[in-house]
Amino acid sequence: MLELIAPTTRLRQAWLDAQSEWEPGDTMHGSGSDGWAELRTTDGFAAWVEHLLRMSDESVPTAPDRVHATYWWVVDGDTYLGAITLRHRLNDFLLRAGGHIGYGVRPSARGRGVATWALGQVLGHARAMGLPRVLITCRDANVASARTIEHNGGVLEDIRETEFGPTRRYWVNLRHQGA
Repeated sequence: MLELIAPTTRLRQAWLDAQSEWEPGDTMHGSGSDGWAELRTTDGFAAWVEHLLRMSDESVPTAPDRVHATYWWVVDGDTYLGAITLRHRLNDFLLRAGGHIGYGVRPSARGRGVATWALGQVLGHARAMGLPRVLITCRDANVASARTIEHNGGVLEDIRETEFGPTRRYWVNLRHQGA
């Protein structure tokens, strides 16, 4: 059964197993792992998990180029399937290219509706936070992600050139979605 859980050191090996499925240099979107070189060590992994949990605490200042964000792992029992992040607000970069929500599903779990389910769950959290609408982006060539966003009410605003190349920008109006 799919669940969203807070990141935890308990699933370190499951996370590492999932990471091994990505091609070298690929980003595990939504995981917040970019820039963390020491994830293979127990202490490094624990520090990263603590960082992810702290990012949702609005009372703790963030780095100037960061915003507060809540991270969840998508799991089935003790199997890590992916991650999804809800950024609490947009800075200039996120408005241009990154959006409020980022997600990634490990290659072996793709095509089973995991991302669609997780995005639907997180949209409920965004609504509960009082966000009237959220921006979700994906690379123009990522047809599966575009379908996931559209399935969850995303309306395409435009396709524009960003730091990631051609990027589809969708808005989901949370005022008109069911509770």
